[in-house]
Amino acid sequence: MSDTKHNDEFPWHLGVYDAHCHPTDTMSSIQTIPQMKATTLTVMATRGEDQDLVLETAMSLSQNENDPTGTKPPPVLPCFGWHPWFSHQILDDVTDSAEPDGSPRDDRKAQHYKKVLTPAPEDEFIASLPDPKPLSQLIAETRSRLRAYSSSLVGEIGLDRAFRLPNAWTQDDQQNRDETVTPGSREGRTLSPHRVQLSHQKAVLEAQLRLAGELGRPVSVHSVQAHGAVFDLLKKLWSGHEKKQVSRSERHRRQNEWNFSAESDEENQKQSDSAQANERPLPFPPRICMHSYSGPVDPLKQFLHPSNPSVVYFSFSAVINFSNPSSQKVVDVIKALPDDRILIESDLHTAGPQMDELLEQISRQICELRGWALEQGVQQFANNWKRFIYG
Repeated sequence: MSDTKHNDEFPWHLGVYDAHCHPTDTMSSIQTIPQMKATTLTVMATRGEDQDLVLETAMSLSQNENDPTGTKPPPVLPCFGWHPWFSHQILDDVTDSAEPDGSPRDDRKAQHYKKVLTPAPEDEFIASLPDPKPLSQLIAETRSRLRAYSSSLVGEIGLDRAFRLPNAWTQDDQQNRDETVTPGSREGRTLSPHRVQLSHQKAVLEAQLRLAGELGRPVSVHSVQAHGAVFDLLKKLWSGHEKKQVSRSERHRRQNEWNFSAESDEENQKQSDSAQANERPLPFPPRICMHSYSGPVDPLKQFLHPSNPSVVYFSFSAVINFSNPSSQKVVDVIKALPDDRILIESDLHTAGPQMDELLEQISRQICELRGWALEQGVQQFANNWKRFIYG
């Protein structure tokens, strides 16, 4: 019988790790992080306005840590990436040689947005959008930030078929802006009919996945109505690097022939994989988190196939996954996943007590569904997060 009733004391002492959150969207809340019960927040960047905020937050809080051994988990683990909601702001100069160049800046901007947005926007709407940033520049800047923090991740990146751009700011919108919110997000504006072409989102995503492979960093992936497209892109990057499957009888034969134990054989394989990875950068990340996974059970078989060279995890949040009564799909997914592939997250835009509450809530919900004792589940989530981050 599970031990997840709300009058049971929550085992914060085991370590609780938020796999995906956005506290830099509300910078005034950052000062509450040292007082939080959660051990580490995996903090996502999403757009131009928050990349440096995420890095500065992680660096400032890490500097306050008095841990000469370097073994204490940091309060903030930074992640750098460009979210699909803002992918229209990126000009693909990496894969698309037809991208406009050489013409006046305003013409290049208009051509770009008419190409990547559907339906094609009017000039007035285009004028409200920022000048697009070259994808090559985005990758160079992200690489620099990743190298500045050795255990940082790539995220939040992904694909989203449902998202529509917000309308341009009105005078009333500007006057009523919440000055405590980091600029760049929707901030309550009504939605336009414009979406980002999926082909453009894929180009931005692929470049960031390849960067994660180059530096050997895990990634946090956003996917809305696009799980198949995400998997197809990963499959493309995995091609030629699939793990070879060895039958049980073949493993037994090799053990008898070479007198190797299963442990030494596994260690030899790890050393071989590591040596191969060191020889050349791989075009895919070593570990992937499908954040607030909202897909059905069936695709899990594809993502979890033993031949996949990336290890895929799935994180869940009370805010996204249990926000409405029709949550049977996520219940089925959580029950179907292997114990060691489940992560918890808050996906919250404000640090502090509410973030702790959401982490406790999702932990209890998953433990109840899995039939786990509370301490067993919280320890499992902690172990899973550490493997996702550090391998």
